[in-house]
Amino acid sequence: MQIWAGLGNPGPKYAMHRHNVGFMAVDVLAEMHGFGPVQKKFQGWIQEGTIGSDKILLLKPATFMNESGRSIGEALRYYKLGPQDLTVFYDELDLDPFKVKVKRGGGAAGHNGIRSTIQHIGADFRRVRLGIGHPGHKDRVTSHVLGNFAKSEQDDLVQMLGAIGAEAEWLAKGNDARFMSDLALRLQE
Repeated sequence: MQIWAGLGNPGPKYAMHRHNVGFMAVDVLAEMHGFGPVQKKFQGWIQEGTIGSDKILLLKPATFMNESGRSIGEALRYYKLGPQDLTVFYDELDLDPFKVKVKRGGGAAGHNGIRSTIQHIGADFRRVRLGIGHPGHKDRVTSHVLGNFAKSEQDDLVQMLGAIGAEAEWLAKGNDARFMSDLALRLQE
């Protein structure tokens, strides 16, 4: 079993924020792969299902971004899993909008949800970094991250999320390079 956590903030006022793109990715994965109903557990919302032949638990922490690690740590401990069994989907300022990169381990790079996760389980988990771009100046970062995707970005957002869902089986199999390669090809179309 693997746990795939999407990071975001709970509540309708945050739903379209760039900071919530991790939640969006998990929602699309659940829908595209026919996951079961949403259940409240581990201080968040979970859905169980399979991608390819791999059992996946999707998790959206309801703890707000800065405390995401509490929910993720609780789920990992319950299933007796380690950081190697976790994939976290989250917004990345240092990637161009709608670019996707996968890496394992590393620091938090200023992302509070990742910082919280590292504090609770260590750093050796897989990260799916979803590019939201940098606004150009550090004084505008907060309003950019906590702002909604623009109407002009909606098509690109939908295309990126759909491509993640379509290529998710490579992630489930642990073939990160193939996932990124096939995703990049889809996003060029």
